[in-house]
Amino acid sequence: MRLIDSHAHLADERILPDVDAVVARAREAGLAGIVTIATDAEDARTHLGLAERFTDVWSTAGIHPHAANTSSAETLAVVRELTSHPRVVALGETGLDYHYDFAPRDAQRTNFARHLELARETGLPVIVHAREADDDLRAILREAGQGTLGVLHSFSSTRELLDDALAMGWYASFSGMITFKKFDGLDFVRMVPADRIMVETDTPYLAPVPNRGKTNEPAFVVHTARRAAEIRGEDADEFAARTLENTRRFYARMG
Repeated sequence: MRLIDSHAHLADERILPDVDAVVARAREAGLAGIVTIATDAEDARTHLGLAERFTDVWSTAGIHPHAANTSSAETLAVVRELTSHPRVVALGETGLDYHYDFAPRDAQRTNFARHLELARETGLPVIVHAREADDDLRAILREAGQGTLGVLHSFSSTRELLDDALAMGWYASFSGMITFKKFDGLDFVRMVPADRIMVETDTPYLAPVPNRGKTNEPAFVVHTARRAAEIRGEDADEFAARTLENTRRFYARMG
């Protein structure tokens, strides 16, 4: 199966010391590429360094909702500067997380809206994290999201949010959660149009069955892809080929 892991955190402390082996195992599993996702302005430089080092790795620049209290004119200027690099293919990860509330909610909302402004300015897509904040996230999308392209990553939220995002032409990506017995969003996997669905690992989190409980890594995305194809009633190889095409279209700088 030729796949792209559309969302991994290769600069995480659980992955970075062994990143050469992790990338090698991804290649052995048939992966055509990995997108490594930044969580703040500082680590975005580390992710970019990995994208410069490996020909099949691309990176992003952005400030996660957990780090929204670090979002400022200065840090957003760093994000904006990094987006000029050809190996940076998207903004994010951004969005809202009201489950952990690691950053004040007003700071999260402001940070998210500013990323959407940057997306309109740069023409880059935006990667969105949504957890227990759907009403506010939908409101911000209605107000500031027009003219942007985005993906709801590791989607496991509400039908209303997915409906709104799909109506805007956005994509949805699914992680190893869809392999868990208690995952209750099978209809979400089925309802995403064939040309706007992607798969991811969210490395090092959410390792899919049969690797659940282990540190996740890009090579494991094949299990998520097979499960998604099964849920949708599609041939696994055809589904993989389609998601690869979708991911390259979404991250247009990948070429």
